[in-house]
Amino acid sequence: MRAVIAALAANLGIAITKFIAFLITGSASMLAESVHSVADTSNELLLLLGHGRSRRARTELHPFGFGRERYFYAFVVAVLLFTVGAVFSIYDGVHKILAPEQVRRPEVAFAVLFVSAVLESFSLRTAIRESNRERGERSWQSFVHATKAPELPVVLLEDLAALLGLWFAFLGVLLSVVTGNGVWDGVGSVAIGVLLGCAAFVVGYETKSLLLGESASADMSASIVHALEEGPDGFPVIHMRTSHVGPESLLVAAKIAVPGSLTAAVLAARIDAAEQRVREAVPIADTIYLEPDIYVPAREDATDPSIQVVRRSRRTRPGQRPGSDPPPA
Repeated sequence: MRAVIAALAANLGIAITKFIAFLITGSASMLAESVHSVADTSNELLLLLGHGRSRRARTELHPFGFGRERYFYAFVVAVLLFTVGAVFSIYDGVHKILAPEQVRRPEVAFAVLFVSAVLESFSLRTAIRESNRERGERSWQSFVHATKAPELPVVLLEDLAALLGLWFAFLGVLLSVVTGNGVWDGVGSVAIGVLLGCAAFVVGYETKSLLLGESASADMSASIVHALEEGPDGFPVIHMRTSHVGPESLLVAAKIAVPGSLTAAVLAARIDAAEQRVREAVPIADTIYLEPDIYVPAREDATDPSIQVVRRSRRTRPGQRPGSDPPPA
């Protein structure tokens, strides 16, 4: 949340400064940038609200907790970016193109844009530093697509769009001053609106997928299967399904193969041990359901990607088939 708080502080100051600059200059690009920063400030407040509400204790109506509140409010951010930022900026830009006005006191606009760029760069630097802790060796595109915490991608895209928007505003004001034609100021506003629309689409697309429920990553799923099948007391996995009920909460449901000779007491103890191994391997797997079944090769889900990964690397002892008791010594 450090990146969100840094972005909130930067955008609040920037929004006030840009709006004052708009009142002085009358620039459509400055007005579009003011609305852009107001939308970004509202977005950070929504992300903080979603993070706070997601920490509520589970209830009878919501037995898996409220972790997906963070996804919901991130989706609201996408809607806000589009409706407040993109639509208004395009509308105001088109209006200024049809009825152009000369920019007053352009030096004020240039000074405000420069200060805003410095503050936005600080916010983006904070977001990049926080993201790198989670990103590892993945590309930025892969990180934005695969991360389960919605706040960092939202802030990254916001700050990147903000810096590009400042560049568009600068060009719009500069061309209006150089050519003496206020149409360019409106063009800058339209460009900012299109930019915000693209950012809103990416944020909305990624958070929609999280809202619908995404599975664990391939590495995490493989770790779960390894933990279930680990050691002589492990259970071969017939099939498994996982779903994030929040960025730090994972639901695991698996059908496991058990020997028919086990008593109920022994089976229960081995299942408890398997669940403990899973939680040690994947700490966010806080809800685990294991369904025991007698192993039948035809019923193993060969299409399950997490099982395929493990099967390629798994080495069983000679003379032992999945689901059977270890061969006698």
